[in-house]
Amino acid sequence: MPKALHTLESEQLLPISLDEAWQYFSNPLNLEELTPKGIGFKILTCSDDTMTEGQIISYKIKVIPIIWLSWVTEITHMKSKQYFIDDQRHGPYKIWHHRHSFEEVEGGVLMKDLIHYALPFGIFGNVAHALFVRKKLEQIFEYRKTVLNDKFSL
Repeated sequence: MPKALHTLESEQLLPISLDEAWQYFSNPLNLEELTPKGIGFKILTCSDDTMTEGQIISYKIKVIPIIWLSWVTEITHMKSKQYFIDDQRHGPYKIWHHRHSFEEVEGGVLMKDLIHYALPFGIFGNVAHALFVRKKLEQIFEYRKTVLNDKFSL
């Protein structure tokens, strides 16, 4: 049976310059600030606070109160001040491909996230997706919007 490939898209207008946006988002260490505390997201290894193509970043995340999972991503593609892509190398997803893009527009920067992902465990993964995974991902991106609005509001 083929994997169910899901897509999640998010966009947000930030009232900052492209330079400011790139400086903030190209620092992998800022990811903890953008993730809800209840997820227990912790960066374990990150070779530098400036993103580079080929950079490997490892994390741990709390799935439920007593279960933690390892997650390893690689920055596979990057074009300064335009986009970067992180792909999962090991972790909770069967597939995780996340493109972050930035476009200078009137009033600031339009930031877009496009994620293609699939869960393991066949039909059980599909049921988990329908019951809570999709909703949890949407909540994470709504949380990020709130944090970014607070951080960059004029």
